[in-house]
Amino acid sequence: MEYQRLIIKKQNRIGVVKINHPEALNALNTAVLLELGQAFDELAVDAEVDVVILTGEGRAFVAGADIAEMCTKQAAAGKFFGRLGATVFRKIELLEKPVIAAVNGFALGGGCELAMACDIRIASSKAKFGQPEVGLGITPGFSGTQRLPRLVGVGKAKELIYTAAVINAEEACRIGLVNVVVDPEALMDKALEMATAIAAKAQLAVRYSKEAINRGIETDIETGIDIETSLFGMCFATSDQKEGMEAFLQKRKPEFKGN
Repeated sequence: MEYQRLIIKKQNRIGVVKINHPEALNALNTAVLLELGQAFDELAVDAEVDVVILTGEGRAFVAGADIAEMCTKQAAAGKFFGRLGATVFRKIELLEKPVIAAVNGFALGGGCELAMACDIRIASSKAKFGQPEVGLGITPGFSGTQRLPRLVGVGKAKELIYTAAVINAEEACRIGLVNVVVDPEALMDKALEMATAIAAKAQLAVRYSKEAINRGIETDIETGIDIETSLFGMCFATSDQKEGMEAFLQKRKPEFKGN
């Protein structure tokens, strides 16, 4: 598919998705959300991609949902727009392949919610995070009330959402919203370094690990342990498990095949 608001590149089993709407600080409107959904559908079945990096063009990751599009909506249309964003972000979250957000600038509202749908967040020191929706008369609409508490705890999430506070990258890292902060010029290098390290591992094991975490965190620990042990057992039906353990015993680098 040819994209109008996305730039997609592939290299060394890594897919890079860049939101390319810098004149609007990469604001999420219906068209951008539909393109993101389509892009991740394609990446899901792309045998040449094991890890995805998501970033933004210009000085924003995503500055938020498109207020110009939202301002005239009534209740039903507002709910539909929220459902569209939530569905696309859930698709990203549930992608079998790891997704790294390289947050290059503003990640506010829908942008913060988009980053939280990714597995790992690497931030430029210039990045800003926040859920400012209550200052606009709305709640977070793309699952921010659900993911933020899971990442930073209920009390901190309520503080950030109720006050509409915008925090810098260092504070976001301190509270667990961000994994690591780097200088702006090092952002993509760090994201590619991490993606490369992930892509070098046994991919079924990586994907099973993601599934175990995502499913387990939403249930009680006993059920989560059952999920993990089932997926752990499935690893022993893969050639990569045999290769990985044989390579360890033979003191050599494993050559994983992804099966």
